[in-house]
Amino acid sequence: MLDAQVTKAPPSLLYMVKQVELVVRSHLDELVRPSGITALQYTALTVLERHDGLSAAQLARDSFVTAQSIADLVRSLEGRGLVRRERNPRNRRELLILLTDAGRELLARHAGPVRELEERMVRDLTAHQTEQFRQALAKAWHALS
Repeated sequence: MLDAQVTKAPPSLLYMVKQVELVVRSHLDELVRPSGITALQYTALTVLERHDGLSAAQLARDSFVTAQSIADLVRSLEGRGLVRRERNPRNRRELLILLTDAGRELLARHAGPVRELEERMVRDLTAHQTEQFRQALAKAWHALS
């Protein structure tokens, strides 16, 4: 007869990271849907908020999407007046993507609810544990980049 106390292995870290990503994306989609954007579009806007004037290739890398996806995403955001494109003065063949005032206003409207979502995610962690979590995620990202 087999022992009834078979120990199950814990889920892999990759699986757990994916679970967190999916639930965060779902909540983020709910938060930004009233503004007519998706979580991926919101992510791209936040990237531009931190580093305005990126090429499409750099925005795609920093937003975790493909070059084709970023082209469609930027077209949509540009059509809504949230971003604009202009020629790079140092390389006239390259277009830079910039956040507009309307894009900044949209981000400002969502800053509080997004901050609350993040706080909810780490509410059972101490401030020190939250910082350790942030550092561990950064190290994991760098290890795979």
